[in-house]
Amino acid sequence: MEAYLDNSATTKVSDSVKNLVVKVMTEDYGNPSSLHMKGVEAEKYIKESREIIAKLLKIEPKEIIYTSGGTESNNLALIGGAMANKRAGNHIITSSIEHASVLATMKYLEDLGFQVTYLPVDESGHVSMEALKEAMTPETILVSIMHVNNEIGAIEPVEEISKVIKSINPNVVFHVDAIQSFGKLVLHPKKMGVDMMSVSGHKIHGPKGSGFLYVSDKVKIKPVIFGGGQMKGMRSGTENVPAIAGIGLAAKEAYENFEDKMTKMVELKDYFIDRVTAIENVTVNSKKGMESAPHIISVSFNGVRSEVMLHSLEDKQIYVSSGSACSSNKPSVSATLKGIGLSNDEIDSTVRFSLCYDTTKEELDYAVDTVAGMIELLRKFTKRR
Repeated sequence: MEAYLDNSATTKVSDSVKNLVVKVMTEDYGNPSSLHMKGVEAEKYIKESREIIAKLLKIEPKEIIYTSGGTESNNLALIGGAMANKRAGNHIITSSIEHASVLATMKYLEDLGFQVTYLPVDESGHVSMEALKEAMTPETILVSIMHVNNEIGAIEPVEEISKVIKSINPNVVFHVDAIQSFGKLVLHPKKMGVDMMSVSGHKIHGPKGSGFLYVSDKVKIKPVIFGGGQMKGMRSGTENVPAIAGIGLAAKEAYENFEDKMTKMVELKDYFIDRVTAIENVTVNSKKGMESAPHIISVSFNGVRSEVMLHSLEDKQIYVSSGSACSSNKPSVSATLKGIGLSNDEIDSTVRFSLCYDTTKEELDYAVDTVAGMIELLRKFTKRR
């Protein structure tokens, strides 16, 4: 049996999305900038995807900039937002548990002379509103806080954060990394008080290399890629039409029968947490129910290094991550797990299981039973070393 439980790293592309992407690549392959019919047909896919996404988010189609994925969306939002607003100030606020694509970009902006404040989080992974208020200064121009943490699934109170920011200075731009929340939570950025929002396609059964950035028409940002002026000059380069068509369809499918999907995922998450915590010396760092994201479960297996657990499960065709997939191949300490107060030993023993709406109870049973059957041997092996 195989159990793919690494859906926060990437998801399997749905059959309908795959078929559409292949059709666009092999039949409707024109350059959308071309004036002939092949170009017009390609342009149609871009327009249709815009309309689908805009309807889901309750925004205007013109407020969508297509990108190559979450990392580029975050870079464009932060660098473009900072550079466009630097006359108003040079201070940026983020949290200490952001994804690497945000934290690394913040380091780059610091090198350019911007000052960055990194907000601490509590043991559940939530940003303190008091710390946010204290961090705000007359120089603050941009705040970036992720919606769902990619390692433990903590859901940040985005609407509350926006109210705090805007009550102090309504001109401060608020960016949200929604890469782990799009398709898992209902998102209406205008209602939530969000000015920019990053989304990635391969987290929602769309193709890799697809993503978009929502930018409110009231917000100024500068491009970071220059060339032929596509996307109204905000993201030059021939549009990746197959990926754009794919992310549009994947977004539509993600929100079909949405409540049923989320109810099922939450039930599976809670079931897995109950079963895995029955194993001795196992701690779960994610909350049950909708206190955290429906698809992410962070588990610390005391006495077993995460890499050992990961590869032992892989031998049984069970696929998981040690922390974020974007950083799990590097020997670095997780800022998220450190931020919520875990010890180095606990961090070193933490594995992330992540679900999708196709995950089955049988897969979860197989994973838990496998862990239960091997954990004492792995602990003895770790002690001997």
